[in-house]
Amino acid sequence: MIPRVADGSRTGNGDPETPGALAGIPQHPVETTDRDFVGLGLEPAVLEVVERIGFEHPTPIQAAVIPDAITGTDLIGLAETGSGKTAAFVLPIVQRLRRGAGVRALIVSPTREIALQTKAFLDLFRKSRLRVNSACLIGGVKIGPQFDQLRTDPDVLVVTPGRLLDHVERGTASLAGVEELVLDEADHMLDLGFMPQIQRIVSQLPRQRHTMLFSATMPPPIERLAKRYMKDPVRIDLSPKGAASGIEHRLYLVDERDKKRCAVALLDTVPGSTLVFTKRRSDAEWLCRVLERGEHSVARIHSDRSQSHRVAALESFRAGRHRILVATNIAARGIDVQGIEHILNYDLPDTPEDYIHRAGRTARGAAEGVVSSIGTWLDKSLIRQVETALGHPLPRCEAEGVAAYRELRSLKERRKRSPLRR
Repeated sequence: MIPRVADGSRTGNGDPETPGALAGIPQHPVETTDRDFVGLGLEPAVLEVVERIGFEHPTPIQAAVIPDAITGTDLIGLAETGSGKTAAFVLPIVQRLRRGAGVRALIVSPTREIALQTKAFLDLFRKSRLRVNSACLIGGVKIGPQFDQLRTDPDVLVVTPGRLLDHVERGTASLAGVEELVLDEADHMLDLGFMPQIQRIVSQLPRQRHTMLFSATMPPPIERLAKRYMKDPVRIDLSPKGAASGIEHRLYLVDERDKKRCAVALLDTVPGSTLVFTKRRSDAEWLCRVLERGEHSVARIHSDRSQSHRVAALESFRAGRHRILVATNIAARGIDVQGIEHILNYDLPDTPEDYIHRAGRTARGAAEGVVSSIGTWLDKSLIRQVETALGHPLPRCEAEGVAAYRELRSLKERRKRSPLRR
């Protein structure tokens, strides 16, 4: 039995936050199992930290991953963002780690935000009797302070691919002793074009190692990556097969020239904490300027923003100081915030899996949420795929003051409806 948690209680351990202890780690309700952490094979020193941060029952991905990971079995974990997978791989790593022997674990993340959240979780073990020391090597920030972190002889590196390779080429980071490898959000690394860098990194690691790969989806390039670099991995598939039942889906079909007016109209009329997805930085900037002129409280995250600005925007959105956060696809995967009531797809994602992944950021636990998508005739094929994945049509809606695009039936549909059809 898997009970649903409807609030930020101590059982909601998707990566929760206790006051003052887990700054930088998102908190939200999440499904948990009826098992306990003791039965997963964790040692007392690890369980002390688990208890201190308030984890009472493991989430499904934690309960499934931790026992195999502790034994050193290679594994593939398929689960959505916010399911608790950070703890699923960190807890086994800190238990297996040979501390004080140089870098023994490497965690590769696609974005700075995800890397920082993982580092914040690892920092809890630095203050425990385990004394796990970690360093975070990410792009978009000054490299000098990272040299200082590396001089502290870290046990674990949490990295983004490009910045890690910068350090390896400079000779400031060595991968020769890595025994534990985690590839987190592998499908997103594929989306961002990081596969060549990932292959370069993995090719420099010792062949004898323990590898864990986590992803929301499993496209063919990720399958090939797993076959090439993993040894008989156990596959744990807890990825959602559809969007949560508490989500109301809305589709706004408009002419291409009306997309911007439609977005503004929706943000003017749909209340609540709102996360907006755009493909292009220019659209994110334009939308923010328009909303600010309309006296909306809005923040933005995209790849042209400095890391300090991105962190500040995310924290202000998480704290409720801004009602709207506009994010491009590149930056959005690291956004995991409690209480999002409305998702607006200014641009539809490339795949139905990504649509479901985005939708999963609202309606957490027993909460409800709205996913609004703006589409044009160019999106017709993707819309059909999304409807197939959801198992029902997307309800067509109209934004105030914006004319709806009228869909033309296909020849096959017209023949079905024709009274002359024999």
